[in-house]
Amino acid sequence: MKSLFICYPKCTTCAKARKWLNENAIDYEERNIKEENPTYDELLKWISLSDKPIKKFLNTSGMLYRQMNLKDSFSTMTPDEQIELLATDGMLVKRPIIIQGGLVLVGFKESEWQQLK
Repeated sequence: MKSLFICYPKCTTCAKARKWLNENAIDYEERNIKEENPTYDELLKWISLSDKPIKKFLNTSGMLYRQMNLKDSFSTMTPDEQIELLATDGMLVKRPIIIQGGLVLVGFKESEWQQLK
């Protein structure tokens, strides 16, 4: 089963994840999150499948996060508003994301990614 690997090519964590995928012979299609940011519907589906709170999909270490002062305002938004905001710019979304069937992993933790094998 081919996985969907969503990443930002200049991101070092994404590079580590790509290397891991290649070393473990995981078949994947790569998508640049900056050029093709996730849509509202994709995010809604992935968040649901991941069983993680919406905040786990927010890139809290990014420049845009700081520029938009999301530290305080994100938690005051409705879930719908949060997902709509994430869908506006791929740089707001935590990466990498890997989707394999019903499995959605956000960020790169090798121990979690073992599930992809």
